[in-house]
Amino acid sequence: MKKTILSALALLMATTCAFGYDMQAVSRLSEYQTRTVSPENLTGAPGKGAMADPKGGVIEPNVSNLAVHARELGKGWKVNPFMRLDAGKTLVMADIADQGFITSIWMTIGQGVINRHIILRMYWDDETEPSVECPVADFFCNAMEQFAQVSSLAVCVNPGNAFNCYWKMPFRKRAKITLENIGDRNTIVFYQINYASGKIDPKEAYFHAQFRRSNPTEDALHTVLDGVKGKGNYVGTYMFWRVHNNRWWGEGEVKFYIDGDDKYPTICTTGAEDYFCGSFNFEDRKAKRYQSFNTPYAGVPQIVLPDGLYQAVLAFGMYRWHIPDPIHFNKDMRVTVQDMGYHQSVDPNKRLFRKQYSDISSVAYWYQTEPHAPFPALPKKYDLTIE
Repeated sequence: MKKTILSALALLMATTCAFGYDMQAVSRLSEYQTRTVSPENLTGAPGKGAMADPKGGVIEPNVSNLAVHARELGKGWKVNPFMRLDAGKTLVMADIADQGFITSIWMTIGQGVINRHIILRMYWDDETEPSVECPVADFFCNAMEQFAQVSSLAVCVNPGNAFNCYWKMPFRKRAKITLENIGDRNTIVFYQINYASGKIDPKEAYFHAQFRRSNPTEDALHTVLDGVKGKGNYVGTYMFWRVHNNRWWGEGEVKFYIDGDDKYPTICTTGAEDYFCGSFNFEDRKAKRYQSFNTPYAGVPQIVLPDGLYQAVLAFGMYRWHIPDPIHFNKDMRVTVQDMGYHQSVDPNKRLFRKQYSDISSVAYWYQTEPHAPFPALPKKYDLTIE
């Protein structure tokens, strides 16, 4: 109990210190106006929420989908709290013609679907190619189809499978957010997108997120991000790593190639577990096992262990947010991670680094000026599936 209380206090102190300015600023008046887009107010217009009419209990999909439940209470009593998203279809969650920035997103998706088959896309202003394109599971740091609580400043995942993010997402003319269901099952989506309507500073860049998967890695290398052109800030990495060997797997270095770097990077970490702000195998040495953790800026919230039957390999979900320490670039950016393990031996002279051929998925999060370079095509449905 004492350890739990101390951990909670440490998280609170870190959050307060990290957002000390914002905590001081919440009392200051501004010219922004708060708006919310949800199934109960699809436009976010002021005074237009909770207007769906149950009309005697007659269900109209995506208009009054809980009309039967609200038939006795009437208008204004939770008549249309979710939207349908059938297999093969795309749902426009929000299409905002305004200037401002998204402050938070909450969503949860009906049970029984594969969240890697629900694709999240975001478009800023009048762009035709998305600035965000990612399976919703990976965007919210839950790649494996098993719930893992995430308690960080940028992304939170809470019981039971509630996805939340707090990345600031500026737009100057328009913001469009969609979900595409490339899976085989129909589902429903509950969501709320909050934004501040008002003038955006010319120095504000646009939010981006890109998914990539190497299954297996080629020549023991996974590319997290490549082809970025422009000026911006790299702000985060989520990585889901499935291990195909029986030794320590995380010796590989994360490398950042910045502004013309060619063969050698400007930033080179000392190992994967070090980049994600852990050390020495993420190991609880007393218990002799891996230890999950959540902190404001880094964590390993998901550790999937072999179960003696169908779950045969180790897997790790890890996040690292560069919120207090963004990686700045002025011309271009490329990020890679080596897939390298450590072959141990009783004889220290025989210990070797070894190339591996793991299954690595990643999401890169960054801000940059537009236009952005086209994203690589997402893997096909069954190439997204974790098996």
